[in-house]
Amino acid sequence: MNVFIPFEVSGKVRQAFRDRGHNAWSCDIQEPDDGSNYHLQGDYRKFVNYLPWDIMIAFPVCTAVCVSGNGTYAGTEAREQGVQDFIEVYNLPIEKKCLENPVGVISTRFMKPTQYVQPWMFGHKECKKTGLWLVGLPKLKPTNIVGPPLPHERKDWEKVWRMAPSETRSKDRAETNQGLADAMAEQWG
Repeated sequence: MNVFIPFEVSGKVRQAFRDRGHNAWSCDIQEPDDGSNYHLQGDYRKFVNYLPWDIMIAFPVCTAVCVSGNGTYAGTEAREQGVQDFIEVYNLPIEKKCLENPVGVISTRFMKPTQYVQPWMFGHKECKKTGLWLVGLPKLKPTNIVGPPLPHERKDWEKVWRMAPSETRSKDRAETNQGLADAMAEQWG
């Protein structure tokens, strides 16, 4: 199966599908973190027709459209552009697709996600409620439930949200947990 994974630099989802025998390719304007040769570097639009893609798992840029950006991006052109960019990716002519984004304005400005998932549903002691917009794919089933956290554990489980400012904060917050990547490849591959 040919798998297109735009907006991925970590390579986790790509590698999870490749480990299961699929022809998976990540794509981003940045170089891949893992140095893989199975990464298409450049604007995703250049690669939509690179292969006849069977499935797309996309991670559109969320900075301007997620709730954590409300203070900076509410009512801005950047937020409008973020919504339009998400819709453009959603409308790509690929039969089976998943678009992933954290809680934000996409659910009110475009459509609600098919489902929400949390890292703790896939073996990671973290909280990061994330929407999945699915077309032609079943909802993901949890694979290793280790939460939700008890009230006194919550602060320790919110390390993604409580990251200190840094040069790599945005990229670090966006990285897909391995458990979620494996579930996608196992259940959709």
